[in-house]
Amino acid sequence: MSAGKRSNEPIVWFLFGTGGFFAAFFLPVHVLFYGLLFPTGLVHAPSYQETLALVRHPLARIYLFALLTFCFFHAAHRMRLTLSDVLNLRHLNTVLAFLCYGGALVGTAFTVWLLMTV
Repeated sequence: MSAGKRSNEPIVWFLFGTGGFFAAFFLPVHVLFYGLLFPTGLVHAPSYQETLALVRHPLARIYLFALLTFCFFHAAHRMRLTLSDVLNLRHLNTVLAFLCYGGALVGTAFTVWLLMTV
């Protein structure tokens, strides 16, 4: 690599690692409560108004933005590497990167829009 050219790999690995942390530690809690405990009645489910009030709190919005954005980029990196290495599509690496990370950016933009309009 020449002295003037910088790699974007540190940024990609930061997003991947942070997304892995969020996906491993925080996402299962949401799945547990909203996918299992609330629907089965094992834990009292908050009403729609209570949930909406929580989502409207600025700290909850920051948390949800971070959770979703980092999980999007984690998933994008995993999909790109899987398609590139496992399915032997290395010759399409630039296209795969554009599609996967572009999808993560679209998901992030949608998250921002959704959190700003709720």
